[in-house]
Amino acid sequence: MAELAGITARTLRFYRERKLLPPPRREGRIAWYDDHHLARLRTISGLLARGHTLGGIADLLGAFESGRDSHGTAELLGMESSMITTLFAEESPIRLTPEELADYYQGEVTVENLAASLEIGYIAVDGDEFVHASRRLLDASSELVKKGIPLAAVLAAGRELRTQTEAIAEVFAALFRTHLLPKEQAAAPEGLDAECLNDLLTQVRPLAKQVVEAELGLALDRRVRAEVEDWISGEALPGPDGDDRAG
Repeated sequence: MAELAGITARTLRFYRERKLLPPPRREGRIAWYDDHHLARLRTISGLLARGHTLGGIADLLGAFESGRDSHGTAELLGMESSMITTLFAEESPIRLTPEELADYYQGEVTVENLAASLEIGYIAVDGDEFVHASRRLLDASSELVKKGIPLAAVLAAGRELRTQTEAIAEVFAALFRTHLLPKEQAAAPEGLDAECLNDLLTQVRPLAKQVVEAELGLALDRRVRAEVEDWISGEALPGPDGDDRAG
């Protein structure tokens, strides 16, 4: 395993002692490593090559493991979530090397920012690569960084938006659960199957997106008008360093 990972056996043992590497499966006195261990070792080497410390890498990998372990198998009406094929998100994941990810964000990819991205669910670690959940989110966030907004601030905004959009999703889920699902269940005395559920979700999906997009546009219009009126009226506006300045 050490040879495949390009490190020494002593280094491998050191990583295990630092709990950077999960223990191997043991059969008697034999320790068995697998592809997961090899991927983890290559990820560690890649992050070390980028200048990260072992302590920072441990925090990053710990955040990833916590996020991964928190996603259990969801079930709905006794059916596994894998049977639900109608998804609301239409996002395209993108794979990136550590170097490519750093290029997107102009050198602001720190262990802290990576841990925040893992916590939010924007990225995941797959071997020696990162997988971003959404090409659109990746492009939009990198453009915000290029325009001068720190990546940490973009991620903080993303975390806040995640909280608010989860609340919006719950509103629609409550409507679905309270009003639509009981009717479908009543019409199917033998129980809903995946095909019926997918058909129902297909009908609801565009309506939910239409409502959210319209409400967001109206809210942005109201907010922008208020900001412009404050600026025209000469009220104090915060400067780039947070200090108030004349409008």
